Amino acid sequence: MHLLIPFFLAAGMGLAYLGAFHEPEPNHLSLGIIGTGTSAEVFAQQLNDAEPGRLDTRVVADAETARQLMVDREISAAYEPGDAEATLYVASAASATTAEVAKKIFQPVAFDQHLPLDIVDVVPTNEHDPTSQGLFFLLVGLSVGAYSSAVAISAVAGQVSVPWRAAAVVGSSAVIAGMGVIIAGPIYGILENGLWSMWLLSWLYVTTIALLGVALHPVLRKWTTPTLTMLFVMLNFTSSGGIFTSETLPPFFAALGTFWNGAAWLHAAQSMVYFPGQPFGIDGLKLALWLVAAGVLLVLTHRWSVRRIRLSDERARVREEEGIVAA
Repeated sequence: MHLLIPFFLAAGMGLAYLGAFHEPEPNHLSLGIIGTGTSAEVFAQQLNDAEPGRLDTRVVADAETARQLMVDREISAAYEPGDAEATLYVASAASATTAEVAKKIFQPVAFDQHLPLDIVDVVPTNEHDPTSQGLFFLLVGLSVGAYSSAVAISAVAGQVSVPWRAAAVVGSSAVIAGMGVIIAGPIYGILENGLWSMWLLSWLYVTTIALLGVALHPVLRKWTTPTLTMLFVMLNFTSSGGIFTSETLPPFFAALGTFWNGAAWLHAAQSMVYFPGQPFGIDGLKLALWLVAAGVLLVLTHRWSVRRIRLSDERARVREEEGIVAA
């Protein structure tokens, strides 16, 4: 029985990580073909028809429009065939792996057209985050700190009221978020600006996970940690888009990324760091809804726990009275 938890973690981690990452392939990857006229339309349609369901290719009038669409994250890459050379526009700050996928798609195309291929990075990362995965690993640190704090607070939660539990979660989450931002910012230089905004965003994210952990503990007990690991490691990291975006993930993990809080945090964080000015209100709304759900669950499980203890005490008194009568 004690081995059930490590068996669960081993199987779950293997299924989640290998299931999401073992064979990344385009999944409705949004691409642009720069050009005008019938020839550009035909070329874009040929790419779509060659790999149905894998590519969503559309015609873009010019390179400037394509660049703006990439800054707005409406397309992932754009290809422009020319007379002397072809140009592939990518945005490594959004995802270095998606940029590599785009290269693999268009390098053979440029070769068949007898054109050298020039790569232009429209939205590059900073020098301290060449793989564009620094924010993802910050997400990992925040998540682990969040559910670890939930376990620690849950150990003494039965001795304090719900408001004090919530206060402990909010306070510890502020510290964990601050530590993550300081490490990613001043220490390693991944965050070059907007540290306060990033701290607030991270505080919201960490608080949600910690609240959920404290809320689940009265019900799940020793299974709280493996459950949090499943929710915020197995499912969270694989669907966040930090290693491979939803456009290169299997459908299950891509669907999770549409509403999971890790994906919302990462998309908002990328907007702050690499896509300034891009709105991320939808991501903030998702995180807020997760926080509300965690708070409601905390109240509900507390009431359930109180009722269970009361019923247990009543049964104990009944058994004691029956014992006295029998004596």
